Amino acid sequence: MTANQADASYYQATAKNPLQYESLQGDVEADVCIVGGGYTGLSAALHLAQQGYSVVLLEAETMGFGASGRNGGQVCQGHNMEHAELVKKVGQTNADWLWQMSLESVELVRELIEQHQIDCDLKQGVMHVAAKSAHNHHLQEAVDYKQKVLGYEDVQYVEPAQVQQMLGTDKYFAGEWFTKALHLHPLNYALGLAAAATKAGARLYQHSRVTGYSTGAKPQVRCEQGRVNCQYVLLACNGYLGSLERRVAGKIMPINNFILATEPLSDELCQQINREDLAIADSRFVINYFRISGDNRLLWGGGENYSSRFPDDIPAFVRQYMLQFYPQLADVKIDYGWGGTLAITLNRMPHFERVDQSLFVAQGYSGHGVALATLGGKLMAEAIAGSAERFDVFAKVPTPTFPGGTLLRWPGLVAGMLYYSMRDRFF
Repeated sequence: MTANQADASYYQATAKNPLQYESLQGDVEADVCIVGGGYTGLSAALHLAQQGYSVVLLEAETMGFGASGRNGGQVCQGHNMEHAELVKKVGQTNADWLWQMSLESVELVRELIEQHQIDCDLKQGVMHVAAKSAHNHHLQEAVDYKQKVLGYEDVQYVEPAQVQQMLGTDKYFAGEWFTKALHLHPLNYALGLAAAATKAGARLYQHSRVTGYSTGAKPQVRCEQGRVNCQYVLLACNGYLGSLERRVAGKIMPINNFILATEPLSDELCQQINREDLAIADSRFVINYFRISGDNRLLWGGGENYSSRFPDDIPAFVRQYMLQFYPQLADVKIDYGWGGTLAITLNRMPHFERVDQSLFVAQGYSGHGVALATLGGKLMAEAIAGSAERFDVFAKVPTPTFPGGTLLRWPGLVAGMLYYSMRDRFF
């Protein structure tokens, strides 16, 4: 990722009062060392510091630099794997816990924003929409299941005609509207968590890339200019893990996703294309997602790739997806285009694991990271404090290793993604 690509982010351009953090110099002592300054690491730092633990967090770039500061900002209940499938994987009791914790994850985000007065353009409502009429029945079944089996009433089925009125396009059909879901400015949320963790006593360091570590009885985490001697190590690197921990690297695949931000739109145009001011995600395998920013820009996410490079012209790359649904925006100026790297798992469920007695990892949120990574940090803190039951429920979900591990996972994923992108187009 080049500096220009990082600077092109609308979120970076509208970041509010980011604190300045030093890089680690010399040796320091801590109860817990966290690697990664995204939602997982920042949430863990905050919750541990509030419980009186001595915490050091190391970030290779700046706080929220990765997917936590670049994503679509959607905070929605549920998991990528449906509850009925989770029952088959982990049993009824654990599946029910996972569902309830998904509800908690959204409320946790809301509570942290309120408690720490994080200014992040918080809005309410997320709707999943059918990109094809053939997908309507699945959305109806999903809503019925949540209402009748899970007893969850804060979701409703929206008929195709109503969706088209709400979104000003005939390219979308039915909808699954989560009325208590949220959307927000993701970088300002991350920066707010960093400020809260700092205030609680956690020591945060940026530009402090971890080069290696040891665990066992006396864990030590090493950077180029310093070391952290600690009792526990938390890996919260997600798509930026690289080869730092080979025992879990094969559980995830880093992929790149891209977003644009238009110039500010008129109130009338915003009403036309998103009447209820919701965050929208469609039913394609390579999804499109969009929402209106706090200053009336359309933020549109579309397209992804699986290499180490971003497209040369990200705004043009993403704009083609936007115009498929909103050709009337052809003359609207694109002010920003950027990308970010996230981590997916084969089953699209997050991967939580206690790798050894002193090493925990949470990663692979597969596009569900704002809510579940925030919760993941809290569950890590619980586990270190001696209550690992809820962390272990996530850890019980089987996380297959990508075929071929880190060496051969890329060609297999690309072949699979090409197949599903063809299905998006023709079926």
